[in-house]
Amino acid sequence: MVLPSCRSTKSAAADHPPLPTVARVDLKRYSGMWHEVSRLPNRFQKSCLRSTAEYTPLPGGTVQVRNTCYKAKGRTGGITGTATPVPGSNNARLRVKFGGFAALAPVPEDGNYWIIALDPQYRWAMVGTPDRKFLWMLARQPQLPFPVYRQLKQQASDLGFDVGKLIPEDKAPAGLVQAQEKARAAG
Repeated sequence: MVLPSCRSTKSAAADHPPLPTVARVDLKRYSGMWHEVSRLPNRFQKSCLRSTAEYTPLPGGTVQVRNTCYKAKGRTGGITGTATPVPGSNNARLRVKFGGFAALAPVPEDGNYWIIALDPQYRWAMVGTPDRKFLWMLARQPQLPFPVYRQLKQQASDLGFDVGKLIPEDKAPAGLVQAQEKARAAG
């Protein structure tokens, strides 16, 4: 997952209240491998069928970020960067900067990686940007339990993210989704 910079949060402020984050993140517990369960479309991951992110604590309180994109025909791509906690955010907002051409993108002072939901056992997380253009649902396993996915999707919608564009749209088996839709329609 290549995180973009957020050039401005003015449009988000006009359309939505400020994006809340979790109260505190223990970066040592957050470290390790995360699987992307769902995301909003973005140009940085256009060719990714799925992605993983691995976080490794570094001296001085920063975190190495290694994102891997799994593409068609078994190909992979990756990028490495550094995440720096935004002062006063209790590690819930990070400034993530990557190397190469991605290093040219400015990173806002208030961060471009906001942890807006986090399981108390650090099994899943939801990350977004204050302009509501970027959103990722992450889990330690390749899939989330369907009730957790639905809960996160609803939370993201309530926060102003366009969840109708999530890729993939649902992680539940098709039969389960159809049964739930019928139950909802029946009232």
